[in-house]
Amino acid sequence: MTSPAGDPAANAVGVDAELARRPWVVGVSGASGTPYAASVLRGLLAAGLPVDLVVSRAARLTLLDETGIAWRDGPGAWPEALADWLGTSLAGWTRPDRDEVVAAVDALVRVHGADNLAAGPSSGSYPTRGMIVVPASTATVAGIALGLSKDLLQRAADVTLKEGRQLIVVPREMPFTGATLRHLVTLHDAGAVVAAASPGFYAGVADAQALVDFVAGRVLDAAGVPNVLFRRWAGELGAARTDRPRPGTVDNGTTAGSGA
Repeated sequence: MTSPAGDPAANAVGVDAELARRPWVVGVSGASGTPYAASVLRGLLAAGLPVDLVVSRAARLTLLDETGIAWRDGPGAWPEALADWLGTSLAGWTRPDRDEVVAAVDALVRVHGADNLAAGPSSGSYPTRGMIVVPASTATVAGIALGLSKDLLQRAADVTLKEGRQLIVVPREMPFTGATLRHLVTLHDAGAVVAAASPGFYAGVADAQALVDFVAGRVLDAAGVPNVLFRRWAGELGAARTDRPRPGTVDNGTTAGSGA
């Protein structure tokens, strides 16, 4: 039997479900590095964690340039675009986990337009686990550090800081100007984690995707999200050279894709 719209019990269930959802907010800015964002998103979804995604206006251009995907925030447009983005490898072939990614997108992801300052993440009363800005352009870093809140991405980051939640900022551009370095220090001092997109090579990387996944895995580590995106240091010198993973694999031996 369907509960009436005004049924307090039914309304309470809906409120409880919303409070329990507590997504990670992921902001994608216009810096080059959309593969980092894709890997972080796949990691969050693989962990079964809900995501509220904000793609800035500049990021749409970068995504189009780096992947050929024309991003639109409309409810009828973004699910297919996100599935294509997350379900395609850097080399352009379909990932074998695409079906799982599509199912996770349908179940766990909400998308908010960058211009929608009335969206949930713009308010501190909207429950979230925290926010990851990946990649974070120098303009976005400056906007967050200065509290400009010029769009939903910056506003959500500002809310994350003021509520004392985890904010992880992943700058990719280089070299840094003095102004950008000062902005990064400001974010650090405000409680954010500054996780530069600097891959390590001790994991025996075999291809560009492994370098991307190393950065994404360390970002997820900072967020406290379990992942197997890269081979972890085990205290044995040279182990990665003698037991180098095949291209497209991760540290648990699961194939992440092939050229077939």
